[in-house]
Amino acid sequence: MTTENCIFCKIISGEIPAQLVAESEHAIAFNDISPQQPVHVLIVPREHHANVTELALANPLVMQDVMQLGAKVSQMLTEGSHRFTFNTGAAAGQTVFHVHGHIMSKTPKTNG
Repeated sequence: MTTENCIFCKIISGEIPAQLVAESEHAIAFNDISPQQPVHVLIVPREHHANVTELALANPLVMQDVMQLGAKVSQMLTEGSHRFTFNTGAAAGQTVFHVHGHIMSKTPKTNG
């Protein structure tokens, strides 16, 4: 995937609208268009990197900003319990190959 056809790059540039929740110097946070929980916000760096591993190795400052923005969003929108997850690679469930973290308000129920 290139930045020209990346949906998150298009959201960052304003080409595709999104419901913005918060932003920082290096990242934006917006509501997921297909939420899996009552709160489901994506934290996306403005720089294009395919996944969280690539970002962490290439630019630790931006990685820190992504994590801090996620912490701020979780404080704003959840009641202290949340998940902040990154899927890395197709086998792990990543479907958009621009690194993004998911802030979600609940943990799925487990069997048992």
